[in-house]
Amino acid sequence: MSSFFEKGKLKHGLPSSAYTSADFFRTECDTVFTNNWVFVGFAHELNEPGDARPIMVAGQPVVLIKNNEGKISAFHNACSHRCLKLVDEPMNVGKMLSCPYHAWTYSLDGDLCATPFFGGKEHQPEGFEMSNHNLKSIKIAIWQDWIFINLSGNAANFEDYAAPLIQNFSDIDFQKVKPVATLDFGEISTNWKFLMENFIEPYHVQFVHRTTTNQPLEDHYTIVDGVCLGSAIDLDDDDKVKGSLSVSSRYLTLFPNFIIGRYAPDQIGVYLNVPVDEGHTHQKRVIYTTEGESVSIKEVDEMKKLWWDVHKEDHAICERMQLGRASPVSKDGGMLSPHWEDSVRAFQEMIAEAVTSPPKNNK
Repeated sequence: MSSFFEKGKLKHGLPSSAYTSADFFRTECDTVFTNNWVFVGFAHELNEPGDARPIMVAGQPVVLIKNNEGKISAFHNACSHRCLKLVDEPMNVGKMLSCPYHAWTYSLDGDLCATPFFGGKEHQPEGFEMSNHNLKSIKIAIWQDWIFINLSGNAANFEDYAAPLIQNFSDIDFQKVKPVATLDFGEISTNWKFLMENFIEPYHVQFVHRTTTNQPLEDHYTIVDGVCLGSAIDLDDDDKVKGSLSVSSRYLTLFPNFIIGRYAPDQIGVYLNVPVDEGHTHQKRVIYTTEGESVSIKEVDEMKKLWWDVHKEDHAICERMQLGRASPVSKDGGMLSPHWEDSVRAFQEMIAEAVTSPPKNNK
């Protein structure tokens, strides 16, 4: 990392090991994805009481569950008896969550309710306190449709932490925002950081997306505001070209893995990036309209095609970035544009700080 911290106007990027090393990825799991607010899912995907979705965060099994009052909670996805993974696919568990191994049963709030024959003929052995063996809860925050968790429990209040991002949406009536389409890109052969970095720098747009966008580089600018990083472009209606992305846009992130795009006049796109290992990331994108309007099937299909094409261009580039990190010349991380990639540098500095600093206790 020595070249990364060198002084001077021109900066190196993170070394190749930050993208290729299994040890570095494990360190990120223990720091970046444990100590921060991590984006993990969409509230609209848990519609009914009993809906449960298993997820992996920092290599740990977690389950999101909706209770009878409509509240979504997060728990470590392990039975308190023998630690079996309780939920292994999205499902509705009904009124109670029961372990398939020995039928220990929990309420939708994680309370242990039944331990059949655990004490032999008696259901509870002497000295066993049910309340000491509830599911272990995880700190959770939900902003609009977007679910965040903090594994360590030490992160600052979410609204305070995310304030630099949230202020960019103060003019939106979220009561009118609704999901209209989902694109599941599956597993992409690249480190999760390349997807984040690609989203927040505009330098590549006119080269990578020359056939799918009409957003000139000279009209872009970067955004560096604490944990909110990104880029943006302001265009006139006269610049719009049918069939391409040619509107005023805000490309914003919340450290570490939340991505949200705002596209004039009436669209939002949110990306769920799930690191699988040092060289693979699963990505899904949900498209929202912001004015509560009805959207035809044809319009939805057109949206999906445009965004699929745009992001497959991004994915191909990020996969080649990953391949390039196998070269010895990538050891020092290449060079960053001080103008167009200052947002990338800020993101990488947060990574470097996260993996080298002790966690802060913000309880």
